[in-house]
Amino acid sequence: MPRELTEKQAYLALNALPGIGPIGLNQLLGAFGGDPRAALSAERRRLEAVPGARPDAVAAIRDWRAHFDPAREEDRMERSGVTFVIPRDPGYPRLLCEIHDPPVGLYRKGDYALDGPCIAIVGSRRATAYGQSVARRLGAELGQRGFCVVSGLARGVDTSAHEGALSAGGRTAAVLGTGIDVIHPPENLGLYRRIAETGAVLSEFPFGRSVDKDSFAMRSRVIAGICEAVVVVESDLWGGAMSTAKFAGEQGRLLFAVPGRIDLSTSTGPNQLIRDGATLLTRVEDVLQELQYLGGLRPAPVGGGGPAGERP
Repeated sequence: MPRELTEKQAYLALNALPGIGPIGLNQLLGAFGGDPRAALSAERRRLEAVPGARPDAVAAIRDWRAHFDPAREEDRMERSGVTFVIPRDPGYPRLLCEIHDPPVGLYRKGDYALDGPCIAIVGSRRATAYGQSVARRLGAELGQRGFCVVSGLARGVDTSAHEGALSAGGRTAAVLGTGIDVIHPPENLGLYRRIAETGAVLSEFPFGRSVDKDSFAMRSRVIAGICEAVVVVESDLWGGAMSTAKFAGEQGRLLFAVPGRIDLSTSTGPNQLIRDGATLLTRVEDVLQELQYLGGLRPAPVGGGGPAGERP
């Protein structure tokens, strides 16, 4: 492989290869001293010696040019105003580096570098009027207090959380389960653009990746991984928000749940989480008190001065 391939292009290529997830990519990079160019140019026997390497993954790496064109991807990024950040870049979320399977890179649209404390608000796409109202209020109050509100741009709770933060002049970030050029649902195109203007839209997937079950699960781990805490507003027992809650527990994040009516299916998820030990949340101060107890996060309020997210 020609050495004129840049390090960032090599990361882009590895990230786009079929059949290799984030765990496999991190194992691969570890075996080659963190050098993506060395991994792409390695001989078959060296690739086969990487722990957990599957034959289809080895074949994809050896024939990576048939799967991916870095120059074409960079051209798409330039035309779309998108950057690609890797773990050592300033714009890569700090907390995301702590999880055991971080993305090897993130596509980002928007200038906000997620360098302040983040709180996720997630929930059902079939949210009730009550759930949407709660998500919007929490998003606004957290955004006004200087937190970045993170969610997934989906219908229902996600949309309300983003809109709440924006209504208060706060920061919000959307993590997509698709390529950064694929807006799902399509009616959220306007919201997507508003988020990118003052916050950030993030995806670990290459351009053109469409929605599927696996990509949404991968998105859930990123949402939890970026944040200090995760708030579940409404969800059934098997909803995507429950996947995010599971990752939050595995990653050592604070987990909150808003209680709901016992006769609604969208309440079964948060009510189960509360029974299993999640902190019951009825007001934004519940989040602030837990964060203060664990060492304190003091982001600068919207319109206020001072640094955001300092720990004492």
